[in-house]
Amino acid sequence: MERIYKAFINSMRSLNHLARHEKPVQQELVLLLVSLPVAWFVAADMAAYLLLVGAVLFLLLIEVLNTSVEAACNAVSRDFKKDIQIAKDAGSLAVLIASIMCATVWAYHLWPLVRPLIFSA
Repeated sequence: MERIYKAFINSMRSLNHLARHEKPVQQELVLLLVSLPVAWFVAADMAAYLLLVGAVLFLLLIEVLNTSVEAACNAVSRDFKKDIQIAKDAGSLAVLIASIMCATVWAYHLWPLVRPLIFSA
């Protein structure tokens, strides 16, 4: 039980640091806070709600992992190295893919609500 408690404390310390110092994480935390009530009204059922919020959580997860890769790379060297560039670019690609996935999930659920507004005129 003590190990779980210590892991939780470490995780909260990391969340606190990222929320204070990392702009992308700050933006995605705001997106998460906004998505919680919006998804409630958009979702047809609990599964859809969990999918909508889960998509934002997944994006946040990938952003946290990308930030950890960048921090580790910066700790190794601030000089240009091809391997470090590849690692950082791959992390950035992961965030892009997660962003596209998140946007697709939200677009799929929002489309039935927006479509009548677009095509009614």
